[in-house]
Amino acid sequence: MTELTLVQAVNRGLQEAMRQDPDVLLLGEDIGVNGGVFRATEGLQKEFGAERVIDTPLSETGIVGSAIGMALYGLKPIAEIQFQDFIYPAFDQIVSELAKFRYRSGGQYPCHVVVRAPYGGGIKGGLYHSQSTEAYFCHTAGLKVVIPSTPADAKGLLLTAVHDPDPVMFFEPKRIYRSVSGEVPDGDHRVPFGEARVAREGTDLSIFAYGAMVPTALEAAEALARDQISAEVVDLRSLVPLDERAVVASVEKTGRAVIVHEAARFCGFGAELAALLAERAFYSLKAPVQRVTGYDTPFPYALENVYLPNAARIELAARASLRAG
Repeated sequence: MTELTLVQAVNRGLQEAMRQDPDVLLLGEDIGVNGGVFRATEGLQKEFGAERVIDTPLSETGIVGSAIGMALYGLKPIAEIQFQDFIYPAFDQIVSELAKFRYRSGGQYPCHVVVRAPYGGGIKGGLYHSQSTEAYFCHTAGLKVVIPSTPADAKGLLLTAVHDPDPVMFFEPKRIYRSVSGEVPDGDHRVPFGEARVAREGTDLSIFAYGAMVPTALEAAEALARDQISAEVVDLRSLVPLDERAVVASVEKTGRAVIVHEAARFCGFGAELAALLAERAFYSLKAPVQRVTGYDTPFPYALENVYLPNAARIELAARASLRAG
């Protein structure tokens, strides 16, 4: 076990994958000599060479399109998009091609591609460096979508993604790249998709979160505990496939649900969780499902801390749920 920050764990996962399999390669803007804008690929070009850690032109369409072509010839490319906000020029490649190849070829072309991108606010990035648009990709059949919140999961989910036969969108919460650290297993550590993690056990209500919102949810749970309110925090970590059993089981135990994400509220991933609970846990709910999210506006610069969910907002939602029934 090694103590690492989240971004260091991503780097270690990439290194492990490349050492395991010579077909794994990286491509993206400034990922080689500079090690990427957040230094997630630092030192990898020196170890593996410029033919496996490829600095690309400033073209997201070209990055993802090239990765698809590589995958169709049997390679396992990991494409980095500098910020999730920059992914839209490659949107057609991702949803129209990458997500469809395995299905349209009857499984002949599995298209092993991982698309990595840091997402979310908290770094004073303004409108074009702070978005959380994971729901776009969750809605696209053929893609898997995972978001780690701990260093161990960052490495473990990344190694699972590299070996998955489906294309994987791997979104990294840049807000906690260096503020969260923890022990990470050495070697080939893998975390299976479709299995949520109970970050904190509780009995009075369930808080569902992922990525950078997990530490915030834990902070809120700690505040509630001072008033003898026992909040369970469930880290989804895998959005597609979703661990529906864990979500339903938690609410069957607690009777209340608070859903947290920093993406906009309308049609955000939390709406899918709320619908799931209405369909499969309706009779267990003692109060309406609460959502604590970003607002339905472009991401602000000056009011970033107002836009982002915080522990106080989560705590208010939890208390409103408890008052409701």
